[in-house]
Amino acid sequence: MASHEVLQAFVQAATQGSFSAAARTLGKSQSTVSAAVASLEIDLDVLLFDRSSRKPTLTPAGHVLLQRAEHVLEASSRLALAASQLAQGLEPKLTIAMSDTYQSDRFERALSAFEQRYPDLELECLIAECEDLIALVQSGRAQIAFIEHQEVYPPDLTCATVDERTEIALFVSPKHPLAALKSITAHALQQHRELRLASIINPNETRASGRVWSAPSYLMLMEMAQLGFGWAPIPRWLVERFGGGQLVELTARSWPRSVAVDALWSRHHAPGPAGSWLLGKMLE
Repeated sequence: MASHEVLQAFVQAATQGSFSAAARTLGKSQSTVSAAVASLEIDLDVLLFDRSSRKPTLTPAGHVLLQRAEHVLEASSRLALAASQLAQGLEPKLTIAMSDTYQSDRFERALSAFEQRYPDLELECLIAECEDLIALVQSGRAQIAFIEHQEVYPPDLTCATVDERTEIALFVSPKHPLAALKSITAHALQQHRELRLASIINPNETRASGRVWSAPSYLMLMEMAQLGFGWAPIPRWLVERFGGGQLVELTARSWPRSVAVDALWSRHHAPGPAGSWLLGKMLE
């Protein structure tokens, strides 16, 4: 296997157009670069340069192997960077838990910047709601969560409000009886089945009167509403992107609701350098 230094000599000689220019770039003597390239040719049993003219030029095989050598050097560089970051305390994996309440251009921009800054770090995104999000952060399963704002959180958690809001509105199938009404009263809603969120951790925490079907995700509620099983409060962005025109918004007092979103993390399982960086971007 060719060493890093030998591959560097080959790549620089090819890109600089001469062994002397490659030597100056690498801070080595021309004879050292020439010897490195020659040893690589022997190891690979392939002629990389045509030396019949004043300046060596790549052979057809040299052109092909130049690309391979560049890929090896790039991978080696990324390996060294990842090892250095891990040695400095960078977490090997970051898990973010999010509510479907939250859809954000800010988050998408932050992820793009994150990918450029930490290209080899594993990122995991989980979707959960309500108490399930809190449990994921408390247990250390997720380092950061984005959750619909709550007045009180457990004392072992820290929160900060993201400078964005989202909207939740009431939706039903166009074929549902409520869809024919111009204005919806609380009494009218009570006459029909409510589709509502219920966390896996505490499914009975917020019980409602009347007929209720529940699910732990907004996407499932949206599918139930599309099938005409009842009315449901659903984030507007989710219906606009995935509703497929199969839902109509109800006009009701106090709806739609503007919702604040909090970033949540644990005092006991604090985010590492990468998580802290992403958190900082989200809270700018």
